[in-house]
Amino acid sequence: MMLRNHGWLTLVTLAAIGITGCGKSEGPAQQSAASPGNIQSTANTQADTPEAACTQFLEAVRTGDDEKAARMLSVASREKAAALNRGFTPSASDTARFTVDPNVKYIGEDGAQVKSTWTDKDDDGQTQSEDAVWVLRHEQEGWRLVGMAETIFPGEPPLLLNFEDPEEMIKKIQWAREEIRRRAEKENLQAKEPENSENSMRR
Repeated sequence: MMLRNHGWLTLVTLAAIGITGCGKSEGPAQQSAASPGNIQSTANTQADTPEAACTQFLEAVRTGDDEKAARMLSVASREKAAALNRGFTPSASDTARFTVDPNVKYIGEDGAQVKSTWTDKDDDGQTQSEDAVWVLRHEQEGWRLVGMAETIFPGEPPLLLNFEDPEEMIKKIQWAREEIRRRAEKENLQAKEPENSENSMRR
């Protein structure tokens, strides 16, 4: 079981918006680039539809443009992320591709949900696809992302992330990392059991 195959989109998204729980403090240059004031002053990215906002965000994640990815978040999300002083630049992926569902689900007067599919190759070169639901709100700058939901483990409830509550997000992502690692170790042990049993019989 590879980390990238389970919830990789969630992890790379958190990296893009500067919420990883890695505990690293940014240097002066990074901190300046991620500060809410700087992002807002350069927030000239227009997103007239929720679909367009998701497309611009995911393209920024795919190309490793962390500043543009941050500009596509809600104001509250950017302010909370900057206040925690966490994050690193997301790695670009030349092999990643994504699609955004044009069937937007509108919620009330200023809310929306958009589905997307992210496809990339794992560490073994196998193609993997992950679905996510993005939650957006219409603000003065246009449509901006406020959260997401992704199924980390098939058949289980999705992991819900509120970008405007980064402390809770950090707890959830730390849990996801540990759970992914725990399940991987369990699978490895189970895979070795038949081999050990066979060797015992031969003896």
